[in-house]
This record gives sequence, structure tokens and C-alpha cells, in this order.
Amino acid sequence: MRSRAVAAEETRQRILDAAARLLRSRLHSDIRLEDVAAGAEVSVQTVLRVFGSRGKLLRQALEEVLAEIAEQLRGAEPGDVDAAVRTWFDHYEAFGDVVVRSLAEEADPAVRPIVELGRAKHRERVELLFAPYLETMPAGRRARVVDALVCTCDVYMWKLLRRDFGRSRAAAEKTMTLMVKSILGSA
Repeated sequence: MRSRAVAAEETRQRILDAAARLLRSRLHSDIRLEDVAAGAEVSVQTVLRVFGSRGKLLRQALEEVLAEIAEQLRGAEPGDVDAAVRTWFDHYEAFGDVVVRSLAEEADPAVRPIVELGRAKHRERVELLFAPYLETMPAGRRARVVDALVCTCDVYMWKLLRRDFGRSRAAAEKTMTLMVKSILGSA
């Protein structure tokens, strides 16, 4: 009995890992159960038996990806602009292209909650990492500065610098850092 339970858990984890791998590189709407099953070396029937539905599987896989992202973004302390920008670039280099594609599909009801969660988490992170610069500002000014920082550190800025302008990562990081420091310096 114990070996059966272990095998079932290993199968469940393989399926979850396969779905998470696909979420890192594809739009939610582009992930087919056949692809997950192939990646986990099981049948589609097994995927459905273990998770019940495509939606339930992808929600659990998304939780794993979000935990990975949260861990990846932990490398900066509040007030350390260079480390903050570096961790954003670590994240964008790994997930930026799929995030940009997901933003283009946010009208899809399955994608919208993911995009909204990402926006909220990004704003929280900006407020946390730049809190030492923001805490003494009057509320109205602080809100405008936070908006400016959210825009400056956004995935679209990464896309513009890396994909559209073709800048190296190092050059793009320096540009974003310059913008962040300029905003904080003028605030």
C-alpha cells in the first residue's frame, strides 16, 4: 500500500511540474492537457483523474510558479535600488516574455485574475523595496512617486529596453536604475 501511495504522489508531482514548466513559457490559454500529459509521461485520463480538471491543475501549477517567483524576488532589501532592479531583471529574464503575452490576453477570464494578481504584487513590491525613500513623503506626492516607480520597474519597461531596443541586460539594468534613482532623487 505504501509504495502505491508513493507512486501516486510521484505521478501527481510529475504532472504538476510539467504544467508549471509550461506556465513559465506559454500563455495559460495555450496549455493543452495533452502537452502536460506528454511532459509528465502519463495519459490525459491520468491528469484528469489526479486533478479533476484543467482549471484545477493550472491553478495549482500557478501557485508553484508564484512561489518560485516570490523566492526569486527575495534577493533585495528595502532601500537597495541596485538589488531591487537586479531581482526584477532576474524575474523578467525568466518570465518577461510570457508575462507580456499574458498581458495581451488579459480580456480572457481565465487570464485576467493572474494579470491582476501580478499587478498587485508588483505594486506591493515597489512600495516595500522603496519604503525608506517613501515613508516621509506627503500622501499625495507619495502616490505619484509610487505610480512613477511602478511604471519604471514594470515588465513593459524591460521589454522596451531588452526586446525593442536590443540593449544588453547590463545596459538595460543601468537604464532602469538611472530612472529609479532619478525619480527617488527628485522626490
